[in-house]
Amino acid sequence: MLAIGAYVLLGVLVCLNYWADIHHRVSSHLPTDHSWFEWLFSHGAYSVRNLENPLFSLRQNAPDGVNMMANTSLLGVTLPLAPVTWLLGPQVTYSLYLGGALAATAGTAYWMLSRHLVRSRAAAFVGGAFLGFAPGIVHHANGQPNFVSNFLLPVIVARVLLLGAPGRSWRRDGLVLGLLVAYQIFINEEMLLLTALACLVIVLAYVAQRPRAARARAGGFLGALGLGGALALLLTAYPIWFQFNGPQSYRGLQGGVFHNWGEDLVAFVTFARDTLAGDEAVEKTIGLTEQNTWFGWPLVLVALVALALLVRRSLAARIVAVLVVVFTVASIGPVVRFDGEETTIDGPWAYIPDDLPLVEMMMPTRLSLVVAAALGVLLALAWDALARTAPAGGPRVPAPRPPADGAPADAAADPADAAPATATATAVPARSRRWLRPVGYAALALAVLPLVPRPLPAQPVDPPPRFITSGGWRPYVPAGRTLVPVPIPSNVHGLSTLRWSALTQHAFPVPGGYFIGPNADGEGVFGAPNRPTSTLIYATMDSGVVPPLTEEHRRQAAEDLRHWKASVVVLGAHPREAVLRDLMTALLGPAQRVDDVWLWKV
Repeated sequence: MLAIGAYVLLGVLVCLNYWADIHHRVSSHLPTDHSWFEWLFSHGAYSVRNLENPLFSLRQNAPDGVNMMANTSLLGVTLPLAPVTWLLGPQVTYSLYLGGALAATAGTAYWMLSRHLVRSRAAAFVGGAFLGFAPGIVHHANGQPNFVSNFLLPVIVARVLLLGAPGRSWRRDGLVLGLLVAYQIFINEEMLLLTALACLVIVLAYVAQRPRAARARAGGFLGALGLGGALALLLTAYPIWFQFNGPQSYRGLQGGVFHNWGEDLVAFVTFARDTLAGDEAVEKTIGLTEQNTWFGWPLVLVALVALALLVRRSLAARIVAVLVVVFTVASIGPVVRFDGEETTIDGPWAYIPDDLPLVEMMMPTRLSLVVAAALGVLLALAWDALARTAPAGGPRVPAPRPPADGAPADAAADPADAAPATATATAVPARSRRWLRPVGYAALALAVLPLVPRPLPAQPVDPPPRFITSGGWRPYVPAGRTLVPVPIPSNVHGLSTLRWSALTQHAFPVPGGYFIGPNADGEGVFGAPNRPTSTLIYATMDSGVVPPLTEEHRRQAAEDLRHWKASVVVLGAHPREAVLRDLMTALLGPAQRVDDVWLWKV
């Protein structure tokens, strides 16, 4: 309980700047993503309240809608938390969940480590804390709670590694694994894919080092894996079909925008911005977009030393080493980057076609999140090895307890090293034992403490107009019609107006929005394709001047409003309010002042 309590406190710390003014702050790093996920919590609440299909929404990008399975919809979270969103609103739900997901991931990692890999609870605590609050994970907490929602992944990994173990029921293990995988699909498919790739590497490394034991487990392993896969496919077949073939689905991203995002080699030894030792200045050169590694040089140094000391006697350490090497190389991308500059050296992704299905959607740098997970396990193994090294002349530490649930006895060590921990202690010269533990603990602490997270940066955001929050819009928007906010919601210009929909829990549909949908060629693009009127609004915002207008502009505006099924156009307080009012008046005629907004009936 102490470990869980500590993780919860860390989760609160990370979200502290949001709680200071929960209704008027969003992430200053990714304010659009923060607002999008608030909108998603409202989507879950709206779908449950109205018993609508949660795989699709007509409340954004009206009248075409948004394919929620083809976006980061987090349905496995937003639907169960619908009552919380009804009661407290999406802003509170967002922050509660964000901190809770971080803590829950650390908690399940602690459970996995303490039950299946290490004896020392302190070792499990350190490893769990890193797995839940690694720099890359905390960085994604800046507006992307789907990437901190990893609480099922340690459980999935544990279940995979137990498949086919002596004394276990392959049917039960397969069913449990299938249920876990199916649920994770509705939380974050990308992290599930990374976990599957990591498990593949782990299994191959195990087979290479334990061929006889692998052969003995092969039948039960494959049977359970097949049953689990079949169950997961059965439960998710329609949602997955809907994702790729339903309305507003798409094929790949236009231009393969993510395919070139590889991890900079210097990033591995750099402190992340949102840690005690971090500095936001360095991200401007090597990691403004994502900071998936950013371990700092002390942890990299300690990890190399720990691997050198443990790799000969620990199977788990050798598998960790394989994971680190494979996924470090894989995360580099198509071109090797060093300190913010592209070199002339090709990376592994240079030899992978850009249009390969699924791969075209992957971001190479995110493969390094597996490296972060491997380092979390390594920290636990190293701390546990120190804990099992008895001081000279001191009492001998009992042997590790047998692995739980039928786990293989060689889960953490070779047979020669799976003997009582006293053998490990006596293998170390007495003179060395005097300093090994304190020096080892100090090194691990000095490597990890600089990575303790700081509160995420937040920025103020204006609330929606009173006309919106009080329901003053209701007489103007009949059923089947749309409220058109100005500016039209988008990932660039319409952050504030997208929140009108989120904070009213989808009370009315809006055009445009922040999502991924198809363009005319069926390729994925961010946001709705611009119509002439939305393009004109955005250009006027950028220039600050109303351009010369013609009857063609007015005809296009009328046509766009018909397409959006608009019943009213609303302009609230905005830095460009004056010029936007002049533009819309020139297009639609005189505005009507209602409460705290300008309004045009159409």
